[in-house]
Amino acid sequence: MSDIHQRKRDHIELCNSGDVQAGDHGGLFGEVTLVHDALPELSMDEVDLSTRFLDHTLRAPLMLTGMTGGPAEAGEINRGLARVCEQAGLAFGVGSQRVITKDAASLATFQVREAAPDVVLLGNLGVMQARDLGPQRVAELVRSIGADYLAIHLNPAMELVQPGAEADSDFRNGYETIARMVDALPVPVIVKECGTGLAPWVVERLQAAGVRGVDLSGSGGTSWVKVEALRAEGRQHDLGLLFADWGIPTAAAIAMVADAPLLKIASGGVADGLTAAKALALGADVAGMARPVLQAFLAGGAEGAGAFLDYVRGGLRMAVALTGCRRPAELKRAPRVLGPRLQAWVEQSRRFER
Repeated sequence: MSDIHQRKRDHIELCNSGDVQAGDHGGLFGEVTLVHDALPELSMDEVDLSTRFLDHTLRAPLMLTGMTGGPAEAGEINRGLARVCEQAGLAFGVGSQRVITKDAASLATFQVREAAPDVVLLGNLGVMQARDLGPQRVAELVRSIGADYLAIHLNPAMELVQPGAEADSDFRNGYETIARMVDALPVPVIVKECGTGLAPWVVERLQAAGVRGVDLSGSGGTSWVKVEALRAEGRQHDLGLLFADWGIPTAAAIAMVADAPLLKIASGGVADGLTAAKALALGADVAGMARPVLQAFLAGGAEGAGAFLDYVRGGLRMAVALTGCRRPAELKRAPRVLGPRLQAWVEQSRRFER
């Protein structure tokens, strides 16, 4: 049991202080400029950030995406951040619940309802673990933490860098597994990547399978491939560094599926309110972040994390107003200018066929 707990401790430490950024493109958000409105004809009292999140309403279109769970310190982080999210009216996701299947005692580190009874809570499990466990056991994991939704995560690039004993390398029957979970689970299913993005044809097939939302989780923020490379040795280390920048930049991942009729969460390189506004303008419904909030919490506890999220909300609110909008959804119609690298992704995606 200690090996998987140590892995989770490594993840926390590397995400807090390690060089785990995916390249220098920042998710291509630098390729997005929102056009300033010098006479927006509104009062700031009219700006309302509240947003629907499937069956719930958030006070702002922001969420903390899945981070951790397992060792005792992960429980402290989860409970503290869940409480902060509840107070701010944001959604909160736990890390992969796979560890519970290997160490039942670790369940307590995912149980945040006592600390935050009303937070919008997302469970988390890998698609391959869901396949192997089956719907009944997955449903038990969802109920065990009182989750409102289950995020099924996809992370093939990350898996291929992990040491052999930790990795899963059989990626078959993924769509079938997700469709089974959609039909059988007591909560809606969201599918998320882990920092390398979802291509348009993947999103299309997930929607056809009944998935109600996707976290596009593109390249531009924390590279989980790089995280695993820094834990690995020899060939796995070298392969991880080779593929550390692999993936679809977050801004491109959003823009390519802007019209898809399901909840779209944008994470990967979102660390402030202006970037969140850009993500929403490109077509996302909610912006997600993890590492910046974790760092704020580890540096200053719940107060530090809360202050950071206040800063993010303030930046988003300001961007909404300065584009002449009153609601976050209106950003999708706000004028914007796209740079050539992002424009190339959008234009060439029309030729993608699978």
